[in-house]
Amino acid sequence: MKALVFLCIVAGAALVYLMSEASANNAVFARNYQLLFYIGIGLAAGLGSLIVYQLILLRRKMSARVFGSKLTLKLVLGLTAMVLIAGTPLYMISFQFLQRSIESWFDVRLDESMKRGLQLGQRVLQASLKDLQQKGEAMSVALANAPGDEQATLNRLRDLYSIDEATLLTTRRGILAHSTADPVSLLPDLPSPDVLRQVRTQQRVAKIEPIGERGLYLRVLIPVSSMSISDDARALQLVQKVPTAIAEDAQLAEKGYTDYSQLVLARTDLKNIFLLSLTLAMLVTFFSAIAFAFYFSDWLSAPLSALAESTRAIAKGDYSKLNPVKSNDEFGVLTQSFNTMTRQIADATQAMERNQQQLEDAKTYLESILSNLTSGVMTFDERLYLKTINDAATKILAVPVNAFHGLKLPDWPRHVQEMAPFAEIALRQFAGSGMRQWEEQMEYRRSDGQPRTLLMRGTRLGMSGESGSVVVFDDITHLMQAQRDAAWGEVARRLAHEIKNPLTPIQLSAERLEHKLKDKLPEAEAEVLKRATGTIVTHVSALKGMVDDFTQYAHASRMNARAVNLNDLVREVLVLYEAMGVAIEPRLAENLPAIYADPAMLRQVLHNLFQNALDALAGVESPRILVSTSLGTGGVLLTVRDNGTGIAEAVMGRIFEPYVTTKPKGTGLGLAIVKKIVDEHHGRILVENVKPHGATVSIVLPQKAA
Repeated sequence: MKALVFLCIVAGAALVYLMSEASANNAVFARNYQLLFYIGIGLAAGLGSLIVYQLILLRRKMSARVFGSKLTLKLVLGLTAMVLIAGTPLYMISFQFLQRSIESWFDVRLDESMKRGLQLGQRVLQASLKDLQQKGEAMSVALANAPGDEQATLNRLRDLYSIDEATLLTTRRGILAHSTADPVSLLPDLPSPDVLRQVRTQQRVAKIEPIGERGLYLRVLIPVSSMSISDDARALQLVQKVPTAIAEDAQLAEKGYTDYSQLVLARTDLKNIFLLSLTLAMLVTFFSAIAFAFYFSDWLSAPLSALAESTRAIAKGDYSKLNPVKSNDEFGVLTQSFNTMTRQIADATQAMERNQQQLEDAKTYLESILSNLTSGVMTFDERLYLKTINDAATKILAVPVNAFHGLKLPDWPRHVQEMAPFAEIALRQFAGSGMRQWEEQMEYRRSDGQPRTLLMRGTRLGMSGESGSVVVFDDITHLMQAQRDAAWGEVARRLAHEIKNPLTPIQLSAERLEHKLKDKLPEAEAEVLKRATGTIVTHVSALKGMVDDFTQYAHASRMNARAVNLNDLVREVLVLYEAMGVAIEPRLAENLPAIYADPAMLRQVLHNLFQNALDALAGVESPRILVSTSLGTGGVLLTVRDNGTGIAEAVMGRIFEPYVTTKPKGTGLGLAIVKKIVDEHHGRILVENVKPHGATVSIVLPQKAA
């Protein structure tokens, strides 16, 4: 399309030039004007059609919001307005000028002046021709009367009358003598046979005619009388060159008058022709300007479109699209700058992606560390909003992750009541410790009712970079329990040591007193002695049992672990409780894997659990114990459940501590010993009440080692 428009513009310019050239040449103008005019009309129509087509395409582009369409419209309107503003006055002025100029060409005085000028030139030439004819008459007479050498006479007469060329010839074109002032000219220019026939009839011939390319000449032929009748008729030809200036002026005057006569004949047509030519030139110029506007807009918007496309590519993250620099102008500089910017953005993006990847890796690494820490970690921003919390913290606190979303630390107690002591300690320590690290121990009761002992540590983050606060806390409940167990173990060991030694002498002394005195005392006193000694022996035996429990709790275990089938062990122990008057229901899972444990210690665990269940069922209607085994996620699960009185909530948190019991005659060492044995087997134990009444003890023991 661009090539076609450019071709039409060049053809239109060439056509206007040809029409202007043809207008200067009447013959060419008259011969080719109609063809040129129709070609111009067709060219203008073609340009107009192309412009209409381009306008249709422009409208479609604007409807589709193609980049550069608005710029094209502005350029087309701008150049069209420029052509109309500049061309319309010029067209009107040219129109008036042509009208008045053509009218001035046909002024009456101009017509007369041209006629007089032409007549003046003709008179000058006729006078010269008449003078030459008179010289020829005189020379003819002289030649007719001159005897002797004709050549010498002719030379003398030519020099005498200052003739350019003189030739004595017969009427049959035979040359008798020739004389010329031009040494180069060897042969004369002979007249035509028609002219010679006129001379044979004794007629004189005088003409003004051009001779070849030599210019305009005066030619005169005069008959020359002969001395004898038998001689062929002779004629004298004189050729005199018209002065160059006079010849040119005469020819110019004649040509001008001829052209003027033709213009006079085509006066009205000439006006119409020039006006049509002017209009055609204006149309070609107008359409060419519009077509050039489309071409120029495409040329101007092409680099801008490329930049826009590259911008869209950059917006999508593609930095590989670079535009070639095709010029050294401002567009080239802009394209080069844009390419440089694109490369810089690509480099910056790659650096940012590397940094972001490093940050992501560091964040992942930190999250991995935090997620694998057993300590709870919380970080707060400068406004005390929670930023991060690890899994250990949610497990220790038994709260969901989103429980603190959108809450400041001072607002926690109103929304999460169990966090009130935690928030109070953190706020107090942050307010009073400044930038120093602080540490404090607290008792925390989780939402499930289990008490926990937490050791909290915290500090404010540095002022440079990220600011805020961090709190790290550990669940030291097991540590405190271990410390208490160690303390109770030491107490039990010392009590066993202090109590066990006097028990045997006391028992032996009481038995001896009874043996020695029962036969020496009256029956009534003997009966009192028997009851007293029996009481002493009974309580000494009870004390010995208590001392044995103390010893067992205090001494380090000597576990003899081996592969044990828990179901077989449960069945073995349950046989001993079949006659207790309580319904015991076993639900033992089949194909239960073996566990790695000490059978004797597990029997003691089962005896304690069954005995506690039986004690809790005292006075209960329809007493019932459910014993079940199954395979859990952490190992083999043993569960003992009863429908007894349950465990008081006041002692639930301290149920595994020594001497903590709800039974009137209990020592409080049963569950403590059970927990110790379970811990030695690397298991877990959980005690909880069951609604509407009863309690459940669950023990998880690891499977047999591979």
